[in-house]
Amino acid sequence: MKNPNLFRGALAAMAIALTPLPLAAQEVTLKLHQFLPAPATVPKLILKPWAERVEAASQGRIKIDHFDAMALGGTPPSLMDQAIDGSADLTMTVVGYTPGRFPKTEVFELPFMMTDPIATSKAFQELVETDLQQGEYKDVHVLGAWVHGPGVIHSRDGVARLEDMQGLKVRGPTRVITDMLKELGATPVGMPLPAIPEALSKGVIDGTVIPWEVTPAIKLSELVSHATEFTGSKEALYTATIVLVMNKAKYDSLPEDLRAVLDAESGQALAEFAARVMYERDKPGRDIAEGNGTSFVQLDEAEIARWKQKAQPVIDRWVADMDGKGIDGQALIDQARGLIAKHGG
Repeated sequence: MKNPNLFRGALAAMAIALTPLPLAAQEVTLKLHQFLPAPATVPKLILKPWAERVEAASQGRIKIDHFDAMALGGTPPSLMDQAIDGSADLTMTVVGYTPGRFPKTEVFELPFMMTDPIATSKAFQELVETDLQQGEYKDVHVLGAWVHGPGVIHSRDGVARLEDMQGLKVRGPTRVITDMLKELGATPVGMPLPAIPEALSKGVIDGTVIPWEVTPAIKLSELVSHATEFTGSKEALYTATIVLVMNKAKYDSLPEDLRAVLDAESGQALAEFAARVMYERDKPGRDIAEGNGTSFVQLDEAEIARWKQKAQPVIDRWVADMDGKGIDGQALIDQARGLIAKHGG
C-alpha cells in the first residue's frame, strides 16, 4: 500500500466507530401525588426536602415532580389505588382513608395507644418491614410509615368533660377513630382533611379531631374557637397512620444503584424524620390558634381516666374484628405496645 499510515488511520477510525459508547446515566422522573395544599407541613417540610435529598444523592438521575392537593385528579381515598395502578409513581396518604383494607395498621390508631409520635412511627415502620410489607401492603412498596402528634378536639362550643361530647357532630379521619368518637357520645362524620373547612362552614360538623400542625393549612382557628387537649395523660387520645408508597413495578424497574439511593433515604430514616417534623410543628400551629383567641381546655388525669374507660369497647370490638379475620388482635396490640416501648415510647 502506498500510504500505510492512511490505512492504519482508517482502521483506527473504524474501530472507534464500532466500539460501544458507555451508557448515559439513566434519568428517572417520578410523580408524587398527595392531598394536602403545598404550604402544609407534610409537603413543604417533609416530602419536598426528602425528594431533594433523593435527587442530590442520585446526582440528578432521579427527579421527583410534586403534585399537591390532588392535582392529578381523584380524591384522597383513591391515592393508594393510584400508587397500585401506576397513575402516580408515589403517593402520600392517610391509611385510614381506605377503611378496612389495612387492618393490622389500625392497631396504632386505637384509643390511647400512642405515647410518643416518634417512637410510634418507628414502631409502625418496623412492623411494616417485618410483616406488613409482605402482607397488607404487598401491592405497593412502602417508603415510609409514620404517625402525627397527639390528636386534639377542635370545636365551636368547647369540650371540657366527657358529657360535652354527647350529640356533637365531629369529623373523624378513619374507621377506628370514628368508632371511638361514637363510643364517646359524639355523632361521627368521616371525611378527609381537605373537606373540613367547608363542612364546618356549612354546619355539617360542629368540630373535628386533628393535630395542631395541620391546623394552619386549613385555617381552622378562624372556624372554631375551642380546643381540648389530653395533657393529663402520657397516651394521646388518638393518632392516624400515614404512608408514602411507591408503585411496585416502578420501584422494581429502577437500576440497583438507584434503588439503593431511594432505600437509604427511606425506611426508618424517613419515618423518624417525618414524625419529628410533624410533632415539632404542633407548637407553631397551637401558637397561631392562641393568637386568634382560641380557648384551651386541658383535661386532667382523673377526667381522662373516664374517657379511657368509655373508649375501651372500641378496642374490644377491634380485637373481635381482627380475630374474625384470622388475626390475633390482642397479640397485635401487645406487639405494637412492645415496639413503641422498644423505640423509646
